This record gives sequence, C-alpha cells and structure tokens, in this order.
Amino acid sequence: MKPAAFAYAKARSLDDAIRLLGEHKGEAKLLAGGQSLIATLNMRLSQPSLLVDINGVAGLDGISVKNGMVEIGAMTRHVTLERSSDIAKHAPLIAQAMPHIAHPAIRNRGTIGGSLAYADPAAELPACLVALDGEIDIAGPKGKRSVKAGDFFKDLFETALGTHDVLTAVRFPAAGTETRVGFAELARRHGDYAMVGLAAVAKASGKSLSDVRLVYFGVGATPVRARKAEDALARGSVDDAVKALDLDPTSDIQATADVKKHLAGVMLRRVAKQLLGEA
Repeated sequence: MKPAAFAYAKARSLDDAIRLLGEHKGEAKLLAGGQSLIATLNMRLSQPSLLVDINGVAGLDGISVKNGMVEIGAMTRHVTLERSSDIAKHAPLIAQAMPHIAHPAIRNRGTIGGSLAYADPAAELPACLVALDGEIDIAGPKGKRSVKAGDFFKDLFETALGTHDVLTAVRFPAAGTETRVGFAELARRHGDYAMVGLAAVAKASGKSLSDVRLVYFGVGATPVRARKAEDALARGSVDDAVKALDLDPTSDIQATADVKKHLAGVMLRRVAKQLLGEA
C-alpha cells in the first residue's frame, strides 16, 4: 500500500517544530528516523495531515557523560549508540541491547527518541530505559519537563507525550564499579520483534545482588517490571525468582500466554547468570 496524502515541513528549530505541531492540532507527526513511521504510513495505520521533519534541528543528537549521568539526544541513531565507546563503558545495558534491534539498515536510520516515542511493547529500548531508572526530557508549548521512564509508557503505543510535544533527550545513571547488567530476548529470527525479552540492572557485591530491576518486553502493553521476582533474586534464589514471576502476559501472534510465561522464566535464568557474573 501507499500512504494517504500529507503535507511536509522541515522544522528549522525546536520551537519551530513545536509551533508546527500546534498549528495542526494533533494531525501532525514528527519525522525522525522514520523506521516505524514510514511503515505505519504505508499501511495507513497513520494518516497525518503533516509530517514535521526534525532531522535538521540542531542540538537533538549526541552522547555525553557528566556528573555520573549519561545523556543521549533523541536524534542519536542506533548505529551511533552501537559503536560508541562511551555507551560500552558507561551504559553496558544499552550496548548489549543494540545488536538485537532489527537489522543494520534500520539501525543506521532509527533513533533512540523515535523508538521511545513509538513505544512498541516488544521493543528493546523502552525496557532498557525503565531498567536503568532513566528520565525522558520533553519540550512543548508550555516549556520543558522531565518524566521518569517508568511513568512515560502509559499503554499500548501510548506515552506521556502530548500532541504538541517533542522528545528531546534521555538521561540515566552511568554504570559504576558495582553495576551489573543483563539482557536476553527470544525472537523467531534475529532482528525480528522479541517474543519475550528481559533487560536487567543490579548492584553486585560478590554473589549478592541489591537494587535489582527486571523489566520485561513483549509480555504486555508496556515494559513490565517483575517486582516480586526482583525481591526474590535480591534474596539470593534464582529458583524462587522464577517461581515469583508476577507477569500476566496475553496471547498474541507470536505465542500463547502460557508459552510467554514459560519463556519469561527461561530469560530470567539466563539474565540472572549475567547479573551474578556466571555468564
């Protein structure tokens, strides 16, 4: 299929992008990497009256590490994150996730901001940002604000972004000497959407874990924290953590709910080995 007719505007600045969004009262869409948007346009799942191209807006990309925090501009391409020595050192969870995101051609164009704003429940980066206890910076007609990643994802493809808002950057604590991360996903083919995936962060002291955060993707309408399993893993028992998995996945085209629940346990055992330094 081909997209329905739409107008096109290239934003000259962040304020210009916000103005254009406001003028079209919810009928405009931002164009960043376009790797999700173009597909929905072609299938006519999205039919905006205007595309606002923000690729020329200065100051929306780049990676910085300062004051113990990693900040990533929304227009930073996946491939940049994948190849960044700063990400490898200070954000190893992001580094582990990047090769699982689609295919090289898509990672060359796709952006971290676009992935978070689209909020696909089977996508890797939303779960990673929740696991990292990150924040998302948003600019809109009323100024700028920050939203915790755990509060940003509202429902299926729904976020805290208003129709006139632009996601500008993400921020999360840099990994320290005690930080351990784990990542695993199962897809039918490499690069496909995950049937079930898990992003995890913890602090480690020998074989003891604390501040465990286990965030699943592909099992619900948003990234899902398994809080009871977090507590059990922090107490030292992987078996108890698997038994305590507090997930209620729904069946979809990928797998039944029962299969997803089983795979969630498999992913937890794999990730627990990474957190415990056994893998």
